[in-house]
Amino acid sequence: MDIFNLRDNLVNDYREYIQSFIQIQDKRIREYVEKNLEEGFLWPDPLIQMNPSFEPGERIDELVQKGILHHECSRIFRIKQRPEDSGKSLRLHRHQSDALKAAKTGGNYILTTGTGSGKSLAYIVPIVDHVLRIGSGKGIQAIIIYPMNALCNSQFGELQKFLSYGYPSGTEPVRFARYTGQERSEERDAILKNPPDILLTNYVMAELILTRPYEKKIIQAARNLKFLVLDELHIYRGRQGADVALLVRRIRDACGSPALQCIGTSATLVTPGSHKKQDGEIARAATKVFGDTFYPEMVIGEKLKKATLGTDLLSPSFVRKLKERISDTKKHPSVEYEGFVADPLSIWIEDTFGVTVDKESGQIVRACPKSL
Repeated sequence: MDIFNLRDNLVNDYREYIQSFIQIQDKRIREYVEKNLEEGFLWPDPLIQMNPSFEPGERIDELVQKGILHHECSRIFRIKQRPEDSGKSLRLHRHQSDALKAAKTGGNYILTTGTGSGKSLAYIVPIVDHVLRIGSGKGIQAIIIYPMNALCNSQFGELQKFLSYGYPSGTEPVRFARYTGQERSEERDAILKNPPDILLTNYVMAELILTRPYEKKIIQAARNLKFLVLDELHIYRGRQGADVALLVRRIRDACGSPALQCIGTSATLVTPGSHKKQDGEIARAATKVFGDTFYPEMVIGEKLKKATLGTDLLSPSFVRKLKERISDTKKHPSVEYEGFVADPLSIWIEDTFGVTVDKESGQIVRACPKSL
């Protein structure tokens, strides 16, 4: 697939759609509108950005050995490809390890990291650990609310890999279920009859569960609810944000759990100012949505690291090496990692499109996406 052709085709289709219902009689206005449409007024330029490298955290096995996680987590949280696969050891990113430690305090927390950073493990691991410690079948311990079914379905698949792969059917240590409106009546009836430990749903279905009498069994099963998670928290703004904020309060009132822990995740909760100010604003916004206090120190951001060798891109020696590298059209990137990260072109690409150093904090942060 050529991503640039895909983008151009989408833009052209959208342009034709827009122009299909624009019938402007005045010649000057029509020419002005057509000129702006041709220049791309309604769609942004394509941007390029790299997924950066994250600072490594502890392995799941290490956290088990330290007593932070239940011993069964060593078997559950592994890299598994097939149902019969026992998997490989899993190392967490630094922000995931930080989230696990925040969860242990019992306080509310938010994870604000980029796409593909494994945000879901930041709440799935603590939830599973809790269920393992108290035992499965003690009622719904976690309700995870997604903004759309696609995200819910994706997470359901990931949970299957962790909690079902490597276990004979019927011996899974933690039970989970999806309740979104797309399930067959038999599946919904099975959930009502025997509620799971972890319930995945969307905010529309969560609202219906609170209002439909025959689904009261779900609320009754969640009387001792320990975790309430809102995934993609940044989506809930304006009127929709107000609706979801009221929904969260109704869930908390209905469940009546005194030790409820609220968790939010987002890839794009970004505000201007220093990191400290950003954390304060994010905590304030989460407090409004959940109706419970979030502290700035419980806002967990991503910790990045450079993959290539650090250097000054403007130094004469590096500029010379980069020019020589680009001029040599026959040279291909090294297949060896050490050679690849030492390549002047790799260094320039990472420092231009991947990461940069925040002048105020000195931390490595994502570079702003750049237009082509």
